[in-house]
Amino acid sequence: MPQIVEFPERPYVGVRGTITMTTFGLVADRIGEMVGWLADRGHAPAGAPFLRYEAINLPEDRLVVQAGVPVGVPVGGPVEGEGDIFAASLPAGRYATESHHGHPDQLFGVIEALLQWGAEQGLAWDITEKDGTEHWGCRLELFRTDPRAEPDMHNWDTDLQFRIV
Repeated sequence: MPQIVEFPERPYVGVRGTITMTTFGLVADRIGEMVGWLADRGHAPAGAPFLRYEAINLPEDRLVVQAGVPVGVPVGGPVEGEGDIFAASLPAGRYATESHHGHPDQLFGVIEALLQWGAEQGLAWDITEKDGTEHWGCRLELFRTDPRAEPDMHNWDTDLQFRIV
């Protein structure tokens, strides 16, 4: 059953890319690189890595997505020439949350159910639409299972957090 949770601002480091539904790996597969980048600077992850959906245009199958790793304190961004890893913060606010146990391919139905639940509750999502593209203020998929510890994707735990206006 979805819940509404109040979150503070949460610092993270991330990378951003424009992808399609079949090229998620171009962004998601960089989470390990960011964990190493943090370790080289004396920082450890402060929670589950995530994907943050910024823009979704399904008719054109194009998404602007970030992969992020939360940190306990804000981290200075990279110096010029160090690549495209950046430091930012997830916005504080109220989020509708739902958890999923199982293969990430099954998330589509969980997302649809969360959006439907929000509509039934009269929630207004932090979203604007322009020219057929949804622009989300903060829409997250957090990956609570370490794939090195549990390689079977059917045993993974994923949390959804969608910001409410």
